[in-house]
Amino acid sequence: MTRGDTGIKTNDIGNDHINDENNPLSELRRKITLAKGQKMVDLVVKNANLVNVLSGQIYQTDVGIVDDYIVGLGEGYQAKYTIDANGQYLSPGLIDRHIHIESTFLSPKEFSSVVSSHGTSAVICDPHEIANVIGLRGIDYVIHSSIGLPVKIFVMMSSCVPTTHMETSGAKITGLDIREYVGKYPDRMIGLAEMMNYPGVISEDTETLSKLIAVGHMRKDGHAPLLTGKPLNAYVIAGLTNDHECSVLREATEKLQKGMHIMIRQGTHEKNLQELIPLVNEFNSNNISLVSDDRDAIDLKNNGHMDYLVRSAISYGLDPMRAIQMASINTARYFGIRGLGAVAPGFKADFILLENLISFKISKVFLNGKQIPLQEQDGQNGTILCTMEAPNNIIAPQYLENTMCVKPTNDAQILTIPAKPSESFMRVIGVIPGQIITDNRIIEARIDDKQAVADENRDISKIAVFERHHGTGNVGLGFVQGLGLERGSIASSVAHDSHNLIVAGMNDVDMLVAAKFISSIGGGLAVADGGRIIASLSLPIAGLMSNQNIDSVISDLTSVNLATKKLGSNTINDPFMLLSFLSLPVIPSLKLTDKGLVDVEKFQIVELWVN
Repeated sequence: MTRGDTGIKTNDIGNDHINDENNPLSELRRKITLAKGQKMVDLVVKNANLVNVLSGQIYQTDVGIVDDYIVGLGEGYQAKYTIDANGQYLSPGLIDRHIHIESTFLSPKEFSSVVSSHGTSAVICDPHEIANVIGLRGIDYVIHSSIGLPVKIFVMMSSCVPTTHMETSGAKITGLDIREYVGKYPDRMIGLAEMMNYPGVISEDTETLSKLIAVGHMRKDGHAPLLTGKPLNAYVIAGLTNDHECSVLREATEKLQKGMHIMIRQGTHEKNLQELIPLVNEFNSNNISLVSDDRDAIDLKNNGHMDYLVRSAISYGLDPMRAIQMASINTARYFGIRGLGAVAPGFKADFILLENLISFKISKVFLNGKQIPLQEQDGQNGTILCTMEAPNNIIAPQYLENTMCVKPTNDAQILTIPAKPSESFMRVIGVIPGQIITDNRIIEARIDDKQAVADENRDISKIAVFERHHGTGNVGLGFVQGLGLERGSIASSVAHDSHNLIVAGMNDVDMLVAAKFISSIGGGLAVADGGRIIASLSLPIAGLMSNQNIDSVISDLTSVNLATKKLGSNTINDPFMLLSFLSLPVIPSLKLTDKGLVDVEKFQIVELWVN
C-alpha cells in the first residue's frame, strides 16, 4: 500500500459480508487479532536489537511477521517459524531515493536480484535514459519488467526528453504525455523526475512549466547544479523541492535553507558524500537522504548498494542511526509512501540483520517477509552477494533492440577539425576527478598538417558525438583534457542524456573503428587500438542495458576497463562512466553533443575556436 492508500473502501464493508474472510472488515479483524498475539504468526525474529528509525532508539525486542507485513513488536508471539537474532541489529530495508537503473547496465530484473541481497527494499528510479532513446515505450518496459520483483521499484515520470534543445534525442515527451502516464500507473508513478532544464524553469518557458503543472501536487525532483541566489528561489517556488547535484557544502547549505530536501549522492563516478557529510546535524537530518544516482555493475558487486552508502557515511563520522534514517524512512516520508522505511506494526516486512552498526555487515535480508539467499561475506569489504539464480539471458521486447541508427560512413575525414590560421586557442572540456562537472578550459591547439589533433603530452584527446537515433549524420567535435589516453580510442552508446554515440581517442581511424563497431552490435562499449577492436561490452537493450546476468556484464566491463588502461588511462577507474557524462549539457561547464560544444552556464552552443 502506498501514498496514503489504506486499501479499505467504506462501501465494501457491509453486514451481508462480515463473515467473508476475503472482505476488508474480516481482513482488518484478522490483523488486529494477530497483532494482539491471539493467533499464530508466520515468523518471529527474537532477541533483536531493533534500530527504530521512528523513535531514534535501539532496544531489544521481538518482531512478529505475517505474510509480507509486520504485525507487532514485543514478546509473546507464537510462530510457525522462529529466528533467534542473538542480539544482532535489526534495521529496516534500505531505499535508494534516486537511481537510474540503466546506468548499472543491468535489466530491472537482474538489478533487483543483485541489490536485494544488499538489503535494498525499494528504489525510486528515473528511466529517462531509456526514455530518451525510445520514449514512452521505455517507461512501459521498466514498469512492466519490474512487477513482482523482491525490490519495490517506483518510477518518477521522466521530465526531460529531450533534456535540452542543444542535442538530438530519440524521442520527445510532452506535458500531455506526463499527465497521461501519472494516471496510467497511479501505484508506481509517484512524481516528476529530475527537471534538468533549470534554465527553462527560471526563464518561464511555457513547455517546461507545463510539465511541472502536469503532475499537480506530486513531488517534483530537482536538478540544479551550483544554482544559487534568486534563480534558486525561482526554481524552488516552481515546486522543485529536492536536489541531488550538490557538490560543495555551501551549495547544499543554501538549498537546505530554502526548503529543499538534499540528496547526498555517492555514485560510481560522482562522489559527494565526504564533502557534504558536515551538512548533517540532529536538527536537519530528516531533510536529507542518501542516493546512488549512477552505479555500474562492478561497483555494485564489489562495494554493495545502499548498504555501501550507509557504511561510507558512518566511516565519515555520521551517527549510524542518522545514516540508516537517511537511507530508509526519510525517503518514504518525503514521498508519503506508507508502510516502507521502518520496522513497526503495519509496515512491510523488509529488514536486515547486522553484526554491528559500524561495519554494517549484513548477515540476513528479509524482503516482503521472505528471506533472500546470500553468499558468504566478502572478507575484504564486508558485502553480501546474492545466490539467487538469474537467467543467462534476459528477454526484452523486440522494440528495445537495434536502436542504433547512425548514418553509415567509412570516411574518417568526418572527424577532421581544420585549423584556423587566425585562431590558435580552443575550448577544451576539462575533467575534474570524481565529479561530473567539468572545466571550460582555453588551451592552445596542437596543429598537425593544418588540423587540430589530440596531444598525449598534455593529456588532450579528441572527442566526437555521433547522432544515433534518426540517421541525421550530425557529428559534434571537440577535445577533452584528463582522460589519460595515449593512443587508441574508446566509444559508448551510453552518453547522457540523449544517448548518442560518444567516442574519445587519439587518432581518427581508431575513433571511427570504435564508432562503427558500436553501431553494428546494437549499442555498447568498445575499445579500439591499431585499427581493431580489442575489447567490448554489448548492450542490446536500447543500447543501454545488457540481456545477460551480472557476472557476464562484469567480465566484459572489466575487459574494456583494463583495455582502456592499456591505452594509457591509468588514473581513471571508471573511464566509460566518465565518458558518458561528457555529453550532458545540463551539468557545468563545457560539454559536447551531436550539435556541438555547449557552454552550460550560457546555455548555448559555442564555437570550438577562441580569439
